[in-house]
Amino acid sequence: MSVLSSPKGGTYDFRDIHPNLRMGTASDRYGGWLGQIYTPERYAGRISSRSRKLGKKSFVEEILPVDSVSEYFEHFNVLELDFTFYRPLRDATGKPTHTETLLGEYRRHLKDGDRLILKAPQSIFAQKLRGIGGIFSDNPGYLDPEAFMRAFWEPATAVLGDLLHGVVFEQEYQRARDRISQEILAEQLDRFFGSIPPDSRYHVELRTDAYLTSAVFDALQRHGVGQVLSHWTWLPSLRKQFGKAREKIINRGQELVVRLMTPRSMRYEDAYAMAHPFDRLVEEMVHPAMVAETAWLVEKAMAQDFRINVILNNRAGGNAPMMARMIEEALRESCGTHSK
Repeated sequence: MSVLSSPKGGTYDFRDIHPNLRMGTASDRYGGWLGQIYTPERYAGRISSRSRKLGKKSFVEEILPVDSVSEYFEHFNVLELDFTFYRPLRDATGKPTHTETLLGEYRRHLKDGDRLILKAPQSIFAQKLRGIGGIFSDNPGYLDPEAFMRAFWEPATAVLGDLLHGVVFEQEYQRARDRISQEILAEQLDRFFGSIPPDSRYHVELRTDAYLTSAVFDALQRHGVGQVLSHWTWLPSLRKQFGKAREKIINRGQELVVRLMTPRSMRYEDAYAMAHPFDRLVEEMVHPAMVAETAWLVEKAMAQDFRINVILNNRAGGNAPMMARMIEEALRESCGTHSK
């Protein structure tokens, strides 16, 4: 039986549950986590706000300063940052963007042993990009290895060094009429990952079920690129996704990334509206199978001695820290509670 650390008296500390488990969140700095992850007194007078419009609704988000990341790592042992997805670190002329500046601010508040997972820019890995009026068009920079190196990889590794724990390449959902064949996608991925520096930190998230095939997984495995398991709107269950890859860890570093993004069959806008302001669990959003299957995957990592990174998004259930606690409790029920 796998050994878990003892619970810490109801605190939100997920760093030492098991050596093979790294628990973290998708983004940080949420005002809704004050009193859970963040100490309110530390940020008095330093919390900003921004408005966000989704559909016909507007929302106000409270945002903590970047230095709060040091307190974040008193609770979690990995953090995924997604702002690198929306804009590269360098522009077409090689000039640093605000994205690189912000990443540098994070770096100043990190310590040795902290781990960041970055999302690669959509301008490199998306087949289509959304333009004015919500219209999607072909991405001219799709799988461009030179753009990846110049706009993302070289500056990211220069800023973070060993603190860069992983890179998630997320490809958008493809409607049936827009899909290429699995064989063509496998060839494209084979060519792209064969053209960039080999590294054990690459992981691919494909949000189109039809692309989760042996041909695609074989192409990724040739380069040691991991399969991301994503609990997301239009994907099958985590267990089924893992089964499609024959339950193999294909990442060269023996790392698995699991991302809990949204309830299945629920659109982003609806999940966001239900979860906002991210300060409590929304029980009707948290599907028991999501928690149970995540715990099952963690048990696999314990038994088979690979490392698993569980990344939780507020939109999957309202409040990522409370979902982390649910997963921890599910593990204790299935594995038993023991002191190290």
